Amino acid sequence: MSPAHWIYLLGLAALIATVVARKNVVGLAIAGTFVTALVYSGSVTTGLGAVFNAGITAAKELLPIFVIIAIVTAMLGAMRTLGSDLMMVRPLQRFVRNGHVAYVVLAVVTYLLSMSFWPTPVLPLIAAILLPAAVRVGLPPLAAAIAIAITGQGMALSSDYVMGVASGLSAQGAKAPAGAIADRALIISLIAGVVALAFCYLRDVRGKMLDPAAAEAATLDLAAIGEGAAHAVTGDGGTRAVGGEEKGGGTATLTATGQGGGEETPSGRARFVAFAVPLVFVALLVVMLLGRFTSLVPDIDDGAGAPLVGGTAALALVLISVVANRRTWLQDCADHFTEGIAFAFRTMGVVIPIAGFVYVGLSDYSGEILGLPDGTTGPAFLLDAIAHVQPHIPHVPVFAAFAMLLVGMVIGLDGNGWPGLPFTGSLAGELGHSAGADPATLAAIAQNGASWTGGGTLVIWSSLIVVAGLTGVSVIDLARRLFLPVVTGLVVATAVAAVAL
Repeated sequence: MSPAHWIYLLGLAALIATVVARKNVVGLAIAGTFVTALVYSGSVTTGLGAVFNAGITAAKELLPIFVIIAIVTAMLGAMRTLGSDLMMVRPLQRFVRNGHVAYVVLAVVTYLLSMSFWPTPVLPLIAAILLPAAVRVGLPPLAAAIAIAITGQGMALSSDYVMGVASGLSAQGAKAPAGAIADRALIISLIAGVVALAFCYLRDVRGKMLDPAAAEAATLDLAAIGEGAAHAVTGDGGTRAVGGEEKGGGTATLTATGQGGGEETPSGRARFVAFAVPLVFVALLVVMLLGRFTSLVPDIDDGAGAPLVGGTAALALVLISVVANRRTWLQDCADHFTEGIAFAFRTMGVVIPIAGFVYVGLSDYSGEILGLPDGTTGPAFLLDAIAHVQPHIPHVPVFAAFAMLLVGMVIGLDGNGWPGLPFTGSLAGELGHSAGADPATLAAIAQNGASWTGGGTLVIWSSLIVVAGLTGVSVIDLARRLFLPVVTGLVVATAVAAVAL
């Protein structure tokens, strides 16, 4: 252990402590990168270059995530110009009969949409349509926020089964098939999610329904919150015509509750897009599932889901723009994509310098960051430190499983979790062989720990802020109510995985 090792570990500990203290860690991550490189090389020039190189390296690794979010957001923006986004979800309102059913429907719909489109881009849709309907029948806003966070930011994001980005990152270090990690991550996320949802239902839903007067007041509040937050999150600064048409000198608009200042007049184009887009993505999902579980179609593995979904969404963006307005579709398509890119970097750009600091401790990236000659293996500050601790971890699969859960949750304290997945994958490979455990299972456990923590259920500096803002609840209260159910779910799921997977 060189002085650079200790400096890096000290910086990492300071980073975690700062995160726990609810402070922004970008400046600390940049300073940690500089000092680590300076101590390692003894050169100020190398230290300064490492700060820049770390950002470039992190941006390259995270670029697929940014691009897929940007494309999907752009597609939803194109649908919004027609009013098709609201029409796509509106039929689900008929299934919301009471608060108990609303809790289940909100959870299921959020999960399915988040699996296909990722949670953050679909939050405005859920807030605009399903949330007011759920609260209107008595579901408390806090319970609704819990259901959205657990199923979207937790279950869907931790498995990332359709996109396959998370499992692809984990597979880089674990040297295990991405498909195997994805399958195990899906099972673990489902167990953790069901336990957390049941826990929250018994504590926060059953027996705590709103009376009609309170539900009506909460619905009116959510209408304003959902509409304004949806515009803020998606970059839509004002009202819009339904079906892209103006009626009677004024623009017919849709509010969060579906009752706007004008008459709803969806066009045939809007109906077509609202029907075609989910149909295409459902078909794509079916093909991917058939490829994974049958021999009817070729298997789509190793993170190929993200390019397929991204390419489909990009093509849908073009086609929707043409359908919406054939005269201006070129400019409209460009505008939507620009808004999508801005949204992606606005919501996730802050993780680049943090990820850059994490990558300094990984040998796969440190050589490039530190400016070492091509072909030279860089230092592995983090893995070297883990190697010193690893002999003290009992070589028993169950201990290895819970050690990986803890490591994953620590990685997730950055408010994202995914930048550290190559590291947890590498650790899973090493621990798996020494403890006689399946590396894919260990990598999936760590992926769940990192994603549930940083993806938006346990830390308030993550996308949990968006969930709280759209539902009109305190993010601190929401994180506090989620902590025990989510941790309980992860512990149960890890125990099951250690024994059965």
